Amino acid sequence: MIRSFATLALTASLGFTAVPAIAQDTTLTPALENTANRNDAVGRVPIKVETDMQVDPENILLLDLSTGERVAIRLVPQWAPNHVERVKTLAREGFYDGVIFHRVIDEFMAQTGDPTGTGLGGSELPDLEEEFNMLPHVRGSVAMARQAENTDSANSQFFIVFYPRFSLDRNYTNFGRVISNMPAVDKIERGQPPSNPTSILQASIASDNKPQVMPSAAAPAEEERITLDMLNASAEE
Repeated sequence: MIRSFATLALTASLGFTAVPAIAQDTTLTPALENTANRNDAVGRVPIKVETDMQVDPENILLLDLSTGERVAIRLVPQWAPNHVERVKTLAREGFYDGVIFHRVIDEFMAQTGDPTGTGLGGSELPDLEEEFNMLPHVRGSVAMARQAENTDSANSQFFIVFYPRFSLDRNYTNFGRVISNMPAVDKIERGQPPSNPTSILQASIASDNKPQVMPSAAAPAEEERITLDMLNASAEE
């Protein structure tokens, strides 16, 4: 009799603990699925940047600088699709042509994309919502500038990082990286604004096959023309 009661008690105890266990698993299922989906999405984000200029030219931004150099930037839509699309749209509209690097801080970054050259301007397109990602801001990283107090205020201005600056990570939208001619970026004139700023003569998308725009040669100074009056004046002296 005692053994029967003990068996029944054990069975009841095991049956009682199984119910909350099932309920708990059911409650956690959505959270586990969300975590798995996020991990899967992160796993699809490319960490390595493609440096081959022949691969996907539709996502290569070319900057022809007033120094006579051409810089190539790999745009990565998987990192920030809306920001990449914005930069490509503005480049194709000619928005960046003639725009200076108005804020260039040594050992930090070079910022451009403001047609007013003051750091306060932008395009007529609406501001973008942030697309912060896990990619670090390393040498050559290209990210969108924004207002310090508003994470959803990126519009047209962007900057190129000279040296790693990890304090920017998850605070600014990192959307690309320089893949050709970083030394030309290093030579961009420093200042806020620079006294003799470097400018973008032309921004284009590689797939559009636009020829490089070179700086115009400085016009030679005109020689003073010697007139008859000048000769007569010299003779009279």
